[in-house]
Amino acid sequence: MMRLSLTEAESLARAALAGAGASPEMAAATARALAAAEAAGQAGHGLSRVPQYAAFLKNGRADGAAMPRIVNERGGAVLVDARHGLAYPALALAEREAAWRARAHGVAFAGVTNSHHSGAMGLPVARLADQGLVALAFTNSPAAMPVPGGRRPLMGTNPVAAAFPRRGAPPIVIDMALSEVARGKIMVAAKEGRPIPEGWALDAEGRPTTDAKAALSGAMLAMGGTKGALLAMVVELLCVAMTGAAFGFEADSFFEDEGNRPRLGQALLVVDPGALAGADVFAQRMEAFLGAMTAEEGVRLPGSRRDALSARAATEGIEIPDALHQRLKALAAA
Repeated sequence: MMRLSLTEAESLARAALAGAGASPEMAAATARALAAAEAAGQAGHGLSRVPQYAAFLKNGRADGAAMPRIVNERGGAVLVDARHGLAYPALALAEREAAWRARAHGVAFAGVTNSHHSGAMGLPVARLADQGLVALAFTNSPAAMPVPGGRRPLMGTNPVAAAFPRRGAPPIVIDMALSEVARGKIMVAAKEGRPIPEGWALDAEGRPTTDAKAALSGAMLAMGGTKGALLAMVVELLCVAMTGAAFGFEADSFFEDEGNRPRLGQALLVVDPGALAGADVFAQRMEAFLGAMTAEEGVRLPGSRRDALSARAATEGIEIPDALHQRLKALAAA
């Protein structure tokens, strides 16, 4: 394992992305997000994504020269076009727009269209919560799950993230995909030749399966059955019907370097608590609930592990596999 400071990790990722064709702005925004995810213990959305993004840039699945722009706006609503670039510059613009519009109007909805893989959605909502705002984030993704009663993948795993500010403490951050299990766990089981529990996936014919390899060619199941699938449908419609982006079944898999430009959608819903019961009441009600929650033995606050890992990484740095480090250095030297 190779230990890097966060500055070194971000610099290496930025150079690797720039070497693959990302503009300085895109490389910087993406590297910053990936390093932050790595620091928070979300390695699946961290530096391991750099080689994948580099392949997308080189193969034309993402436009490294794209500059996001606002294409429509009215009051608290704004639509950002990522213009087929990597998602992070467009998300940063949407985040800034949503913050000031929520303060001005009480609530804001920022949509992103023609976008890409957006990584750990808990990061932008946490930054908004640090500004005293309640924030929710949604994104669709390439098809992996069927609709309720269906057999073929139509929707992505469609993560949902939410963050609630606190006074004198890190915000409460909830970040989760809507599949029963992460696809990565099925991939590991297939590689090791292990079966998977029933209820995780369907095979290519739409039948429940415990065969991990058959699951990879089939569909993942939503958490909570029909209810989870309906939540994923809500996310799909919020991120696509509202923004004009592509549905999950219209986007090629991210597990392939070759494919179309995914044109995914993201959405940020941001609320200023001061526009409702007031910031003081909000803070008091938050702590009343969290106090009752943590009074029970064994209960921990959502996001507390990520906060601890991020704080530790800020002083001690992060560790990445030697093979990944060498890959990043090779991309940076290109």
